[in-house]
Amino acid sequence: MFLSKDVFTTVLDSTPLVSIDLLVQNYGGQVLLGQRKNRPAEGDWFVPGGRILKNESLSDAFRRLTLVELGQAFDVTEAILKGPYDHFYSDSVFGESPSTHYVAIAYTLHVKALPNLPTEQHSSYRWFDVDELLEEDNVHEHTKAYFL
Repeated sequence: MFLSKDVFTTVLDSTPLVSIDLLVQNYGGQVLLGQRKNRPAEGDWFVPGGRILKNESLSDAFRRLTLVELGQAFDVTEAILKGPYDHFYSDSVFGESPSTHYVAIAYTLHVKALPNLPTEQHSSYRWFDVDELLEEDNVHEHTKAYFL
């Protein structure tokens, strides 16, 4: 269920959001990152993912988010749970305020190829070696935390 802007602003100002982050790796160990188009983390390289919707099971959210973010649906049983992470941002999708707090559930997903990566949330994609992404200035700190 998607919320109106007014309701979603109240939610952002009042409670954490629950999301899934996808730590997508190819068989060479490289990690797929997208350059974010939207706040929070606009302009930074970030792992694909998104929030879980009200009344949406974790399994259904995983399938939806992989389709929307990767262009191909995967089942949560194909992934390895890495665990939950707190993500705090001083801004939100709406601008400077309200702030945003995510509880992101991270999953590692190994793939051969992703030929049809969507561009709704990311302006471009790139495969990074782990050492490279940890050194890159415009890879977001929350993304780096998954690989420390």
